[in-house]
Amino acid sequence: MTYNPPKASRRLYYEDVPAYMTEVYDWAYVNPDHARWLDRNIVVKTLLFGNDQRLMRAYLDKLRPGMRVWQVAHVYGDLVSRAARAVGEEGRFLLTDITPVQIEHGLAKLEHFPQAEVVRADAATFRARESFDLITSFFLLHEVPDDLKCRIVDNMLDQLPEGAEALFVDYHRPAAWQPIGWLLRGVNAWLEPFACALWKKEIRDYAREPERFVWEKRTIFGGVYQIVSVRHRD
Repeated sequence: MTYNPPKASRRLYYEDVPAYMTEVYDWAYVNPDHARWLDRNIVVKTLLFGNDQRLMRAYLDKLRPGMRVWQVAHVYGDLVSRAARAVGEEGRFLLTDITPVQIEHGLAKLEHFPQAEVVRADAATFRARESFDLITSFFLLHEVPDDLKCRIVDNMLDQLPEGAEALFVDYHRPAAWQPIGWLLRGVNAWLEPFACALWKKEIRDYAREPERFVWEKRTIFGGVYQIVSVRHRD
């Protein structure tokens, strides 16, 4: 869908958007002109140094027809439509996001999937009226301040049923030999001020009661990315 609202209405894209989003991420997730340009698979591939499909498969390979999935934030490219397609019409795919422009893009991608719903909501406070087999955060935590990291992780885990899984795919501290780490230091200092926190702390450290869960982590691309699976401890 292509949508180009008149300038007078663009204030709607900023209504009730958290201050950190407008101050830090206006260029990426709030401004509709920028978002329209960035929402392309080639941009995702470039930003992830060609690891986009590998990282998406870590999520998509867990999906089966009939599953109920909540993805806590929109992602550029075709990931959300692939996820909705994977659970099938007998499944359920819920996408939430806090910014109006991301909701607009999510609605456009999912309009042909009756099993999908898009809701404007904060991942730190949203309370679902249903239970899910999988709750996924795909590259969200590195974009929020530390207090929100804690609240998002806890909100996901508080709504995780027994036998279900939470999945976090995000950045990680690169190995000392990984030259991409030096590039990311500069990028983070310039554009991603909340990202380096994930270089210093494990995702489980943001949970209120991490001991209640089993945490399984693997890293790829020389430690640049982490894939963390969380389940209730037996």
